[in-house]
Amino acid sequence: MLIKLHNGSIYDPSQNLHGQAGDLFIRDGVIVADPGPDARLDAVYDATDKIVMAGAIDIHSHIAGGNVNTARLLLPEQHRNHMARRLNHPFSTAKWSSTDTGYRYARMGYTTVVEPAMLPVGALDVHLQMADIPILDTAALAILGNDDLLLRLMRAKAGQNQINDYVAWTLNATRALGLKIINAGGANAFKSNVRQFGLDDIVPDYGVSSRQILQTLQTAVHQLGVPHPPHVHCNNLGIPGNVDTIVATMEAAQGLPMHLAHVQFYAYGTEGAKGFSSAAAKLLEAFNRHPNITMDVGQVLFGQTVTISGDVIAQYSRHADASPGKYVMWDAECEGSGGVVPYRYRQASFVNTLQWAIGLELFLLAEAPERLFFTTDHPNGAPFTAYPELLRLLMDADYRQECMAHLNQEALALTLLPGLKRELSLSEVATMTRSAAAKLLGLNDRGHLAPGAVADVAVYDPGQHAGARPDYRAVFADAALLFKNGQLVVKDGQILDRPAGLAQTVAPVYDAGIARTVKHHFDRFYSLKLGQYAVNDADFGERPRFKVHD
Repeated sequence: MLIKLHNGSIYDPSQNLHGQAGDLFIRDGVIVADPGPDARLDAVYDATDKIVMAGAIDIHSHIAGGNVNTARLLLPEQHRNHMARRLNHPFSTAKWSSTDTGYRYARMGYTTVVEPAMLPVGALDVHLQMADIPILDTAALAILGNDDLLLRLMRAKAGQNQINDYVAWTLNATRALGLKIINAGGANAFKSNVRQFGLDDIVPDYGVSSRQILQTLQTAVHQLGVPHPPHVHCNNLGIPGNVDTIVATMEAAQGLPMHLAHVQFYAYGTEGAKGFSSAAAKLLEAFNRHPNITMDVGQVLFGQTVTISGDVIAQYSRHADASPGKYVMWDAECEGSGGVVPYRYRQASFVNTLQWAIGLELFLLAEAPERLFFTTDHPNGAPFTAYPELLRLLMDADYRQECMAHLNQEALALTLLPGLKRELSLSEVATMTRSAAAKLLGLNDRGHLAPGAVADVAVYDPGQHAGARPDYRAVFADAALLFKNGQLVVKDGQILDRPAGLAQTVAPVYDAGIARTVKHHFDRFYSLKLGQYAVNDADFGERPRFKVHD
């Protein structure tokens, strides 16, 4: 089947296309070169004056797993309210089924989403949930850094090759796309009643520091050739003055690639009467000195949400702020800990206004959009359905000023945001949400519109929302067209079809002897048998589920 998108304004930074009018051709689910005037077309879509981009990619969104399930169980009233009202505006991950997640992402033009925190012991549950999400291709990052076996190996002075084999075995067994490190060693320290844990603090009973864990795992990912660098949730999340922690983490990377997650929560200084201020400029100064570092923002937006994290120290520290007043903290003996705390971000709040402003500062002050990524750390900073609102804030300086008039002015005075007039361009948006995101993840078959790419294509219509300038919130809320693998799945914001997606994975090579070490550990400490731990093709029936990337 040959499809033509005619005369669209194409934004594809990987091909240096920044709104040039042109045609796009799709054959059998793949983008192809112009087949010539004599080609027989099966369908033609007029994209004149419309924005054409690759399908969007979310590199960090909590869409599956134990914390997501717990949030739904903790807040059943939100699901009931949603089902009764069928509102179009967001609340949180607690409200939606897997079907809702796929539909809402697709309506915004997204085609690939990464779950950034998969506890290995729960990998099958994560993949089964992601398999139930329609339309989207998915991926997950396996969590290491608080697991007992890794810390035992490090305590015993295991060689780097053995650590590499363990990491590779884990990525294969869990069908992960990469590695996630959450406050390295912090969850185990919490079990020994530690309530604050820095980069050079020592994990009780194991004798290794957070820095050592981080560097050991980073070296493993690099030496194994895993495309996505270690995806790091730093120490001291949410604490005033923690900008020093994230800068120290950049330096600890020793020039190797590292991705730092939801960095808005680490851009905090200690200035002002309340001892809490923006340190976005200081963070970005360090970011500019370390070209090996990539970051996503984790933007805060106002309203009700629920925070979920494997960083039990951070979650426990904020449990008294739970709104509504209930929360869950959990502990997995051999692998990690975490917590679920509902929270409402309020416009009148000094702290919440500062968080909102810091995220926008990071976006608007950054000089390298190809290394800075568009996230809200869904649902921690805001639900992913708030992305159109965030885009309008970043692309419309007048609208941003209007919003600031209703916020806490004392907090805004401690930021640079009121004086920032920059507006992100469509090309910068395409870079952060498409081309650079695919490159960061090692997904070279998407994020661009060159021949050979999978035909994930989003078309937006700014003409329907024209004024002095388009209302970019409305433009990006509902795609005019969305093709997934060449199949039209959304038209004018309405879902037309719900094809199944694939899970994107890697399979680094390892010495099979590591399996004996892992089995011995399982036999001693796990109630789960090792044979029940790995994710297998047979768990998903006859339909193919996984796509392995080199």
